[in-house]
This record gives sequence, C-alpha cells and structure tokens, in this order.
Amino acid sequence: MKKLLFVTDLYYPAKGRNYYEEDLYLTSQLREEFDLVICHPEDIESFEDVIDLIVFRNAGPVANFKEKYEAFRKRIVGKGLNTYNSFNGKADMNGKEYLLELTNANFPVIPTIDSIENIKHLPNVEDFIVKPKDGADSIGMKRISQAEVTNEIDNENHSILVQPFIPFEYEVSFYFIDKNFQYAMNAPDKDKRWELKEYAPTEQDLSFAQKFIDWNNLDCGIQRVDACRTPSGELLLVELEDLNPYLSLLELSPETRDNFVSNMKDSLRKALKV
Repeated sequence: MKKLLFVTDLYYPAKGRNYYEEDLYLTSQLREEFDLVICHPEDIESFEDVIDLIVFRNAGPVANFKEKYEAFRKRIVGKGLNTYNSFNGKADMNGKEYLLELTNANFPVIPTIDSIENIKHLPNVEDFIVKPKDGADSIGMKRISQAEVTNEIDNENHSILVQPFIPFEYEVSFYFIDKNFQYAMNAPDKDKRWELKEYAPTEQDLSFAQKFIDWNNLDCGIQRVDACRTPSGELLLVELEDLNPYLSLLELSPETRDNFVSNMKDSLRKALKV
C-alpha cells in the first residue's frame, strides 16, 4: 500500500471544534487503503522522504509555525514533494491577500482594502472588521469603529486588511474535492459559527461557490468556500480555505460522510497516480 504522511495538530485548541475527533475518524477510514504516518506540522521534514504523499489536514494556523511552514513550501518545490492539497492554490494557503484581488475583480466578496486611500471604495458603515493578512481562526481579527480605521491600517507594510462589518443573516460553507461539490453546511445561529447543520444549496448557491473554485484552479485537494447571507439574500465570500479546511465530518449524516470519505480516497489515489 502507498504510504501517507497525515499532518495534523491533534492538540490545537480550536474554537468550537476538536481537531482530534475529526482526524481520528478520518485516519481510521484512510488506513483501510493506505499506510499512515501521523505527524505534527512542525515535524514534516523528519518523515517526508519516506512517504508517497503528504496530506496536510488540521494543522492549525500556520502563523503559529511560520518559519517551518515557509521552509516546507520551499522544499515542496526544491524536492518535488507530492502534497495534498496541492500547493498551487491562490487563496488561504498564501494568506488573505487574495481577498483584495477578488474585490478588484468584482467577485461577490466582502469588499476588502489594505490602504487608507482606498477607504472610499468601501460602503459608508459605522463599524469595520480588521484582520492580519497572515491570520487564521479569527486570530488578530477585531471590530472597530469608523473613527478608528485610520489608526489601524498599516500603510507602510500593508499587513492589515479592512472590511465593512456586514450584518449577515447566517454563514454557510460549501465543501469541494477536486473542484467537485460534496456538501454544504450552515450555522443557523450566527453567534455560534461552529454549530453547523447540513444545508441544501440552491442552484444559485452552487453557482456562487463554483466561481471561486474555478478561479482558484487547485490541482487536487479539499476546499471550503465560506460565505455569509446578507439581509438582501445575496451571498458574499468570507474566505476560501484551500489549505486545511475543517470538514465538520462528525456533524454529517452517515450517508454524506461515507460519500465524502469514498470520494476523498478516489482523489488521493489520483494524487498518487494509482
């Protein structure tokens, strides 16, 4: 059997969810067809030369081990490491700057800027959200007033993103494997982001999500399109997680979960070229 290096931080204290529960379940399923080695994201280099594919899963925010993550990215190119997800994505695996690109390209995304001269391009609202470009899991994110925006924007390093605060109805996430839609989940209570229920998307919803999957053009792997539903009914992108999206597998119906795992195994075999 082919050998997978399954990268996860089983002890990371994620808000509202337990990484170890999802990954223990997923590894129990994958070991039926693959040899598995499980390691912490900071220990990849110790194992990468003796495996066939590196599966980058619930590793937590890479900002917590930034130097080792950047060194790993360089070794992917230098040594030709086979990874899942593939590391040619344009979204969260490279930080949040892609939100600027999507804003400038008029995608349906929460408008995003990183310089004070562009504040005029945002709607006139009372509150804004600021977050670091290399942030994840809400680290460094805060809500500020209009009067505070000027002091928060980092005009020298452009390391901070600014967005209008959107009074959304609820959040919804769409999950894809290799550009193929798998399932959707939403948080009916917007104050409880990780209390998710399976969601039946409309054709319009799926068309919205597919735009971002097509734009990203990732070779292989799992992506999660996170969006918010505005009071007017439209969807706006919150983020495109193409590095290590949490899957909420244990909240799915058994049928949906089994289908996802089966499709992931097929995808892994493609990545392994077997």
